[in-house]
Amino acid sequence: MANDPSGRVIVGRVSGLFGVHGWLKIFSYTEPRENIVEYSPWLLKTGDQWHTFEVESGRVHGKGVVVKLAGRDDRDAAALLVGCDIAVSREQLGEPEAGEYYWADLEGLKVVNLEGVELGVVEHLFATGANDVVVVRGERERLLPFIRGDVIRSIDLQRGVMEVDWDPEF
Repeated sequence: MANDPSGRVIVGRVSGLFGVHGWLKIFSYTEPRENIVEYSPWLLKTGDQWHTFEVESGRVHGKGVVVKLAGRDDRDAAALLVGCDIAVSREQLGEPEAGEYYWADLEGLKVVNLEGVELGVVEHLFATGANDVVVVRGERERLLPFIRGDVIRSIDLQRGVMEVDWDPEF
């Protein structure tokens, strides 16, 4: 999930068409992936504009999610949305449990190691299966495993700082 200054959080992308009645294949960034269907309305970015769509129906289909949006009742109307980012307002997400974070809230944090050396800022995170990875952009890009207590020592959203146990040479 990615955050933007307007309060929108990117939660997925329209990846294709499903059937002839306006259903869409969705690549979800939510965990679990089917949670994306619970957030309505969606904001879809077409060109440089955001448009609001109500989720009419949705479900898991194979390894993905398929969704029917209100007002998109045929394949041609739905095809105009393929490739669009899907966002929701930050307020729709609710507050995470204590000690848990939305990835969007971590993006942009300054990353410093235990010696106070600034390594850069969190650009984004991604899942690998074994553990999530924090992409830190500074004088160079670093990939840090998101392992709480071992690599990730503390996260202070108020100060905008993530403290890590990481050698700046790596």
